[in-house]
Amino acid sequence: MIRVAFDIGGTFTDFVLHDDGGGGSRVEVGAASYFLKVPSTPQDPGQAVMAGLESLFALAGIEAGMIDSVLHATTVATNAVLERKGAATGLITTEGFRDVLIIGRQKRYETYDLYIDKPEPLVPRRHIVEVVERIGFDGTVVTPLDEASADRAIDALRAAGLRTVAVSLLHAYANPAHERAIRARIQARAPELSVSLSSEVAPKIREYERTNTTVANAYIRPIVAHYISQLEDALRQQGFARELFVMQSSGGLVSPGIAKAYPVRIIESGPAAGVLMGGIVGKSEGREHVITFDMGGTTAKLGAVDGGTPAIMPTFEIDHVRYKKGSGLPINAPAVELLEIGAGGGSIARLEMGMITVGPDSAGADPGPICYGRGGTLATITDANVVLGYIDPTWFNAGTMELDKDAAARGIMEQIGEPLDLDLGAAAWGIHLVATMNMENALRIVSVEQGRDPRRYAMIAFGGAGPLHAARLARAVGIPSVIVPYGAGVGSAIGLLQAAPRIDVSTTRVMRLDQDSGPAIASLYSELEARARKDIEQFGVAAAPRWSRYGYMRYAGQGFEVQVDLPDGAIGDDFGARAITAFNEAYLKKHKFLDPEARIEAVDWTLVATLPSGHEDAPMARGPISTMASGLASDRSGRDSTRPAWFPEAGGYVETRIIDRQALAGDTEVTGPAIVEDPDSTTVVLPGDVARISAAGHLIIEVAQENRA
Repeated sequence: MIRVAFDIGGTFTDFVLHDDGGGGSRVEVGAASYFLKVPSTPQDPGQAVMAGLESLFALAGIEAGMIDSVLHATTVATNAVLERKGAATGLITTEGFRDVLIIGRQKRYETYDLYIDKPEPLVPRRHIVEVVERIGFDGTVVTPLDEASADRAIDALRAAGLRTVAVSLLHAYANPAHERAIRARIQARAPELSVSLSSEVAPKIREYERTNTTVANAYIRPIVAHYISQLEDALRQQGFARELFVMQSSGGLVSPGIAKAYPVRIIESGPAAGVLMGGIVGKSEGREHVITFDMGGTTAKLGAVDGGTPAIMPTFEIDHVRYKKGSGLPINAPAVELLEIGAGGGSIARLEMGMITVGPDSAGADPGPICYGRGGTLATITDANVVLGYIDPTWFNAGTMELDKDAAARGIMEQIGEPLDLDLGAAAWGIHLVATMNMENALRIVSVEQGRDPRRYAMIAFGGAGPLHAARLARAVGIPSVIVPYGAGVGSAIGLLQAAPRIDVSTTRVMRLDQDSGPAIASLYSELEARARKDIEQFGVAAAPRWSRYGYMRYAGQGFEVQVDLPDGAIGDDFGARAITAFNEAYLKKHKFLDPEARIEAVDWTLVATLPSGHEDAPMARGPISTMASGLASDRSGRDSTRPAWFPEAGGYVETRIIDRQALAGDTEVTGPAIVEDPDSTTVVLPGDVARISAAGHLIIEVAQENRA
């Protein structure tokens, strides 16, 4: 079986082609992996994809028709929201609720800031219209839909020249009849408009979150649908015979049809694949608790894996204000727990009030950092790392890109060094250190602030720039070891290869839990299963789904719920008692106490269907590795040389050992300072740290005890 995965990032597009063995490639015996990184083409992401696939197939000696599965992660949905480049969107809501997006929630992410910045809604107020109707919380019709008001609303949005419409009516999760009636009228009066209903996108309570999720879905739907359709057409023209699968924020795969209809599910597509890969690497090394650190060209992403399972959140936020929890746009869709900050290789360094700041804006792929030689004029983290000697200018991305170190040095001195009266090394180190400290703050949020003791975790570092900064991050918070996976530079693409198709369906049904709740819960999950099976039909996968149930429960009177893993198997009359036991266990773990007198309420219910792909937890083949520059890779095989690199622990620039990772034997230990080079990433080993290759082929760095915080 031959599978190919690609992850489109803001700076590079990463590819992995994996041949399980003898599948028609030039490798006749055993498995083979082919890795490739090409610069992204932001104006037309598919251009980089097609160019990369053509090179990848030539490298592997295969044709597109021989591919068994194509897997894709993308930042198209994310970037459309972050850059406010989605489609012109309108919102239809219940009379009296026009300002729900503007008011938001009473809770403030900065309690004492009188000038707090709220998230900017994706829909301007002038494009929000009301209709006369009212559904009660129990689904009863309080006020019938006034069809004339619906028609006026539709005509107003159409006259405004909008492309897409979100419909979010009060309590539509309990009864979607009015939303469906409005969609029917839109299709009759304005069939060119794309329509998203809250009762289908996010059928849960809490008007602000549900409305914002539906608006986000509508906002990015035309963009994502056009992008995926173009990609499908291009793949067919290349000769692909199998369907494309797209990564969701939850770490599961979906069909293109579902991704087009519900693009809000793929907002955290690429980062989720990376966390999935991190969990699998951790298992292969016997580490069930890991922090994942993915640093690419535009952003850095930090996630967590507890007990061997990536942490999944029922909701998440996007477009935070200063990375503060509660400051972003809420999205009611399951997602892998992670924190994303603007600290990638292309993040721009500048002076503000006499201090060095880095990011969140990035030079991206075009024009890129100064050292790329493509017209970039602003100093970046990558420029600093080249000047510090961490990156070999002649071996960037396996030698396919030659970097201009002198130009990077001039830019850093002009923009940072001379204004601060610093020499070149100190100025470049200042950029590197500020970026690392920004990521350290994010790391503490993911670990310590979530109750995770860093001393019990290993760090999985990947992405093109992740292994460069990982050891210093781990040292700062007390993480004892860093694992740089095999193929770290294309880690998210590797995670795609190990993902499985997954469908999440949820609903709100407020219910008091007692010993007699079993039949009501059984009826509810029967409805959810029917919804899930409709989506499963789009996969064309014969394997029987694996079902998982989750409830979101609380003590009566509380404002928010805890996630509860509900028992598997048949739902019998005793299921109510079993659900209460599961709630007590989850609540005690989170809050450290129980109230035996309090009444327990279940609010939201979720059913997850996972379709086994046969590749979950499957380790990547260790060899042979090939890259775009396979000839250059062979020329440098076994390289062991030195070059000056900056280590403040050693007093500045010191002659540092440079090692080709592919030449490291399993019994070889490398004591820092050292730099270990891969074709797709570079690992910095700090003074006193010890690195070795594990039996699984991963680079393990043991952080020096006396140097840890």
